[in-house]
Amino acid sequence: MEFLTVLFLGQPLWMWLAFLGIVALLLAFDLGILHRDNHEIGIRESLLLSGLYFALGLAFGGFVWAQLGREDAIAYVTGFIVEKSLAVDNLFVIAMIFAYLAVPRQYQHRVLFWGILGAILLRAVMIGLGASLVSEYAWLLYLFAAFLVATGIKMLWWSGKDADLGENPVLKLLRRRLRVTDRLHDQRFFVRLPHAPTGRLTTYVTPLFLALVLIEVTDLIFAVDSIPAIFAITTDPYIVYTSNIFAILGLRALYFALAAVQHRFAYLKQALAVLLVFIGSKIFLADLFGWTKFPAEWSLGITFAILAAGVLYSLWRTRAPGQTPAIEGDR
Repeated sequence: MEFLTVLFLGQPLWMWLAFLGIVALLLAFDLGILHRDNHEIGIRESLLLSGLYFALGLAFGGFVWAQLGREDAIAYVTGFIVEKSLAVDNLFVIAMIFAYLAVPRQYQHRVLFWGILGAILLRAVMIGLGASLVSEYAWLLYLFAAFLVATGIKMLWWSGKDADLGENPVLKLLRRRLRVTDRLHDQRFFVRLPHAPTGRLTTYVTPLFLALVLIEVTDLIFAVDSIPAIFAITTDPYIVYTSNIFAILGLRALYFALAAVQHRFAYLKQALAVLLVFIGSKIFLADLFGWTKFPAEWSLGITFAILAAGVLYSLWRTRAPGQTPAIEGDR
């Protein structure tokens, strides 16, 4: 059993296997027990599952504390909160995808499950590559930091701009290259149907498959922001990956509650933009004040403060029923 103590990306192999085992159990429990049948997930069920995943994510921080110490545990919790918050913005885009493709709520869970499974694999590759590059070229952290600041400023400027999904190049490419059915076929991604010119059975993709591909592409785009954000907090690949994955595991459940009340979070995007600017500026502030790194406790406290301010201000501005405020900076 000595191979379990071999270091892999900075941590013992058994710690990686323990984490992957927990993730596998959660996915099996979710798909095999909670959602064996396709049913519409209500707000109450969504909130309960979201709370469970959030609690498990924070509890894993206790495991990190026991194995790696207090500072790494704080870095994990900070990364978990940041990644969870940034991923919430992703949920608004997913809601738009489902609405555009007319995917019923009872089938949305299946798409989200496979979407998040793909995100787990995709982020493993991206984080592994990022960790290798940062270990060889430390100056990349400054590049990541500058990118986050620029991204945050861009989000503030374009926070009110609506996207036209019909003009999405990925969707146009899929419809041009693939045979797509005009309607859903239950929960299937692929179906065999007679081809009009020949009458032969041919494989078609359904709108459910289009939704899955668009969600995977959306996650890839959001990962370009979120992964540099966590590397700006810590460069330990174990903390980066575990906080990332625990943050996105509960998003599938959270989506169904958030999609129903997304109008109440009209100013969350601005808070996330400010958060990206803060995270990106930390490395420069640490150099300015001669610190080895920005204090972990300050980072966690300021992160909570920014997000709480964004949520509370959104709830206050949208407190009147049916009121959706015009966001400053609309273009």
